[in-house]
Amino acid sequence: MKCTADIDTRDVEELYINIDPIQAGGRLTVDAQKAAIAYSDGYSVCDNCRKPFRLDYIDKPPIADFHRDCAEWLNMDVVRLVPGARRGFQAVVSSIVEKGDPALVTALSHYTEFASLEQAGADIHEIPKDEHNHITAENAAARIEDVTRETGKTPSILFVEHVDYQYGNIHEVAGIAKVAHQYDIPVLLNGAYSVGIMPVDGKALGVDFVIGSGHKSMAAPAPSGLVATTDEYADIVFRTTQVKGDITGRTFGIKEVEMMGCTLMGVTAVGLVASFPAVKERVLHWDHEVKNSNTVADALCAVEGTLVESDMPREHTLTRINTVDSFNKVAEIHKKRGYFLSHSLKKNGIIGVIPGSTRVWKYNTYGLTDAQIGIVCEAFQDIARENKLNVS
Repeated sequence: MKCTADIDTRDVEELYINIDPIQAGGRLTVDAQKAAIAYSDGYSVCDNCRKPFRLDYIDKPPIADFHRDCAEWLNMDVVRLVPGARRGFQAVVSSIVEKGDPALVTALSHYTEFASLEQAGADIHEIPKDEHNHITAENAAARIEDVTRETGKTPSILFVEHVDYQYGNIHEVAGIAKVAHQYDIPVLLNGAYSVGIMPVDGKALGVDFVIGSGHKSMAAPAPSGLVATTDEYADIVFRTTQVKGDITGRTFGIKEVEMMGCTLMGVTAVGLVASFPAVKERVLHWDHEVKNSNTVADALCAVEGTLVESDMPREHTLTRINTVDSFNKVAEIHKKRGYFLSHSLKKNGIIGVIPGSTRVWKYNTYGLTDAQIGIVCEAFQDIARENKLNVS
């Protein structure tokens, strides 16, 4: 089937079990799909926009209610929608980081964290990971001391991943935030792989900013995300415009500078709002998602030579796997080379592993049913046996 002569119909989620690392938490709910169709025109949510002409004041659809409810859900004070987590990073950094300021990220930070700081002209420094691929409070404290001594300035901000994209490990956020606050350094939580799929309590973690990704973990269309903060920083990050036209004398009400006025104007906003009830419910079942993650990890580890490079037992659904001594051995002699694995998985109704990957790769089991988990486990082990690999 075709959408147009040149655009194929996307049937990935309908025809396959998708274990793509970045797509699992972004599958739209049925409600969001219906809302997306109804509000597909560009400025659709602006039908009922009235003074003061700002997204977070729109009552129909209930976007204003969403802003209040989402802040409460995250145990933060104020929330704004943004076009993806990266724009949340950008909004915070542009508000509190000056050119030349030292800033801290981690050895597991996403490139967009670096980019937001580079754009601001920050002096960027990394907190190293430990031997277990964790970011610890101890390493954060040592790095704060080092950077402060080297630069003569205390870092303006510290970024920390709740769950990193490389290993899917959960990090020592509360301890890191406690250390950072001893130096009066605000802490930004990158919750791209946590907000919307597992419980997140910003104040319990002690962070100043929570950034979420709608299209990665909140069952929302792309690009969508959120930035949440406390009352302490709300007036800084969500400052309203003070500019005045020097010829016309025009002013622009309470438009927020870092938000460029409004952010999500149509399908992205309403999709996020439509999925929110289901998202709030699904985080309550995180233990079961982790159980399923461990089931697949154990099934893969039963293939001789396979190692999980993420924490074991798994505490998250994103997993980094090393098959250098298992599936890659097959790839070295298989006529399809490294593509045999993704090809074989697709024959079994499973997609999401990058074609050609048989050395170190990632997958995500989030949102799969118990039956689908069983199919995935069986498929990996059957492919191993078909290619003469030992399965215990």
